[in-house]
Amino acid sequence: MKVDTGAAARTAMIIGGTGQIGSAAARRLVSDGWSVLVAHRGRHHGDTELTEHDVTSIRLDRDDTDALLARARGHDLVLDTVAYEPRHADQLAGLAGEVGSLVVISTGSVYTDRAGRYLDTVTGPDDFPEYPVPLRETDPTIDNTERTYSPLKAAMERRLLAVEGLPVSILRPGAIYGPFSPALREWYFIKRALDGRHRVLLSDGGANRFSTSSTVNIAELVALCAAHPGRRVLNAVDEDNLSVAEIARAVYAALDRQVEIVTFPGPPEDGLGGTPWTVANPLLLSMAAATVELGYHQPVRYPEAVAATVDWAVREARAAERRQETWEKVFPSIAQRAEADGWFDYDAEDAFMGR
Repeated sequence: MKVDTGAAARTAMIIGGTGQIGSAAARRLVSDGWSVLVAHRGRHHGDTELTEHDVTSIRLDRDDTDALLARARGHDLVLDTVAYEPRHADQLAGLAGEVGSLVVISTGSVYTDRAGRYLDTVTGPDDFPEYPVPLRETDPTIDNTERTYSPLKAAMERRLLAVEGLPVSILRPGAIYGPFSPALREWYFIKRALDGRHRVLLSDGGANRFSTSSTVNIAELVALCAAHPGRRVLNAVDEDNLSVAEIARAVYAALDRQVEIVTFPGPPEDGLGGTPWTVANPLLLSMAAATVELGYHQPVRYPEAVAATVDWAVREARAAERRQETWEKVFPSIAQRAEADGWFDYDAEDAFMGR
């Protein structure tokens, strides 16, 4: 199918369009004059300011394949932010010859090390993968039948790339952050500041490095892939490559708080000193391919991008207080993780730092 690229506005459909990536991508595309259709399940409000632009919002269950294909056909771009397994690739295969191009969000956790280890199999620092630094798109990925997050994403990628007549760009982000984030890793530091904590404890000398991915930078890649349709796989991470200690400083700077960062050598002890970015070995992805193939230049650096995330998170928490709700109700996914990993055991931290 040849898409008309004349005077009419280019059209895009975003599946999962009110999430953190979908909201950022919609904003980026409308800035280029695209007409955007945001499809969602109605569970998130997304970026309400987009109603002022050429953005239409519809409710759609992505498991309803007939409805999905009917709404997606004829668009210059379909961005799928919520494709998680091969059956989703099979759905999208029905768009071959029916859309200009497809961009699908995958994950950097599809990579394996030489021993075949990957993030889903980690039980502790001793079996953490030893990835090449940096990871490139040509490095090996998971190829097994395990039905956990990363193997399913890898299988989804392979299934999509095998579809004939469907230009598809697959993007592999790292630790995603931005407004509307359900996995608000930055809350690890934000809540400490809001609780009046003046010290934070970090293991491994605060030197752990895990590639972050601003939704603004991911959206830039989406726009470039849309402008240059093709069949490709690209990493989608920030080029800052910050350590955990540097991330902490950036978050506290955004909060205008002075906090002492206390570090100790070695891995977390009974969970103390561990953070959402703590990894036993570096997990850093290269952006060289996107730079060479698409002329990609990172629009925002981490300190600027995380400041927008922090501002959004604090406003959401304050609004919850006014409604007499807890932060756990506002950020349920991160609340579950915080409880499971003991993020805010301040008594244990104080005892450890005071010894």
